[in-house]
Amino acid sequence: MQLEDYNNCVKTHADAVFRFILKQIKDRDAAKDIVQDAFEKMWKKLDSIDASKAKSYLFTVAYNQMIDHIRKNKRIQLKEEFKDETKIGYQTNSNTKEVLMNALTRLNETQKSLIMLKDYEGYNYEEIGKIMSLNESQVKVYLHRARLALRDYLVKPENVL
Repeated sequence: MQLEDYNNCVKTHADAVFRFILKQIKDRDAAKDIVQDAFEKMWKKLDSIDASKAKSYLFTVAYNQMIDHIRKNKRIQLKEEFKDETKIGYQTNSNTKEVLMNALTRLNETQKSLIMLKDYEGYNYEEIGKIMSLNESQVKVYLHRARLALRDYLVKPENVL
């Protein structure tokens, strides 16, 4: 990868990587740090990275940095069940974006990342597998389960209204 390719990568992918990380951890400063670290790692390995695979490399590094950050800070605790008081009550002015965000927060870290990479960023199964260190079959199965969980949440009137 040449310096020009690196600069082009920064211009074209920095915002997408930042949005992806920010959607996952909801901490603007931490997301900026993670993206900065990902670009720093890319800079250090500039000679060994193929320019055509820079986006995939960048998302992979950023994803792994995010996982390390989450583990380090223990901010996300996965729950098997949700209490009745965590359900959304009746809302007269339903906001689709808020409902979707609430549904996404109920997914575990892996499911949420899969949904974001596939449906929001538009990666194919193979690319997602490389980014998340999963094989293509695992990506398909986990993504299917994540979508089922979203569907189960979104079809309940008390969660949407």
